[in-house]
Amino acid sequence: MPSQGTIGDRVRGLRLSRRMSQAQLAGPDLSDSYVSLIESGKRTPTPVVARLLAERLGCTTEFLLHGIEPRQRIDTELGLRHAELELYHGDPAVAAERFGEIVKVAGEENAMLAAHARLGRARSLESQGRIGPAVEAFERLRREAAAHPERLADLPLTVALSRCYQRAGDTLRAYDLAVHALAQVNRLGLAQGEIAVDLAASLVESEAARKPNSQAMSYARHVLSVNGVPTELNRTAEVQALWQASITAAEGEDSALAVHLADDAIATGRPARMAFRLALIAMDWARLTASIGGESLDEAHEFATVASKVFTAFPEHVHEHAKSHVVLAYVRLRSGDAEGAANLAGSALDVLRDQPGTAFGATAHLVLAEVALTRGDTNVAAILQSAREVLGDQPYDLSGPDREVARVWRELGDLYGRIGAGDEQMSAYRRALEAAGVRGAMVGVTVDSALVR
Repeated sequence: MPSQGTIGDRVRGLRLSRRMSQAQLAGPDLSDSYVSLIESGKRTPTPVVARLLAERLGCTTEFLLHGIEPRQRIDTELGLRHAELELYHGDPAVAAERFGEIVKVAGEENAMLAAHARLGRARSLESQGRIGPAVEAFERLRREAAAHPERLADLPLTVALSRCYQRAGDTLRAYDLAVHALAQVNRLGLAQGEIAVDLAASLVESEAARKPNSQAMSYARHVLSVNGVPTELNRTAEVQALWQASITAAEGEDSALAVHLADDAIATGRPARMAFRLALIAMDWARLTASIGGESLDEAHEFATVASKVFTAFPEHVHEHAKSHVVLAYVRLRSGDAEGAANLAGSALDVLRDQPGTAFGATAHLVLAEVALTRGDTNVAAILQSAREVLGDQPYDLSGPDREVARVWRELGDLYGRIGAGDEQMSAYRRALEAAGVRGAMVGVTVDSALVR
């Protein structure tokens, strides 16, 4: 455990425990008044002076400066890496606990380690879907970055906050942060790496991407153009093996090897994580292109196809795999290929066969309904009823808005309108408003579909 307090507290504590006076500690090289200034916190010893004091006090320079011994520091570094592996390849709740423990161990005397751990905890909270606490944590970190830019960079925190506010339903705040981050990356000419990919993902989720040729769509397209969507193989088994080897090395008290193996595990998993995130961007870009127009449907089809291939390699991500089929179905439908759209929508429903009702399943039914309308079939109402059954009729709770579900209800209402089912259309629009977080007395109010877009 690190020593609490400042460098001066540790110097004074060690000096008194060794029954030394300030003059004795100062020796022939320093003045006792200088030692007094160090102990009172009015002076910080230079590295040379710190080594000299450490020798006379019988401790390491690392302990004197940081309150932690070299072995403790490497163990803390190892803890950070294992927590990061837990975040990306294990349980985010466990990761949050481990990052929290590291914050306590590191303390303010090890500001860089503590800041890294607090950032990891914020990401873990977001991964759990605990958006409120995640926002609070990221906001605190952003204030810390403003005060101590040597510890944390503001840009990745701005991107993370934009993403969190978007998911919480505060689209205006999310948009403002995304625009601020976009200005920074444009100034830097940044289109590669995790920050660029995170920003592109946040932008295609935001309201800024709802218009053709918007800055959001243009930047996301640029990131996809520069990085491509690599069909990286799922290397989870290799990551798990390296992670376990790191744990075994740590149990054998070979901390240096344990850190090295943990670094290898993180590096091994990174390409697949990046490929998955780029696939999400490609899928959302293709979906928006199909819905708002203004871009090449051939390119949208290409992006959605490669995204689907990536998701196929991750069988645990069933919803993303199904959604990619739905997006491809929409692109085919907008391109005039009704038969191909119907087949892809059916494939999405097959993927979701053992899954509970989801917005993606309902959307697949909506594609089938549009195909039926295109063909002039008479079973459109039955298909729309199937979509409604997937969405369910239970009232939404107050846990927060669900814009994906709201979008599906709104599209369901649009299709009811196209077949002249006015009562069902009005009901669907009301459910869209509820899902979007708009509640209250709505009886007798005419709902315009544009309100829930």
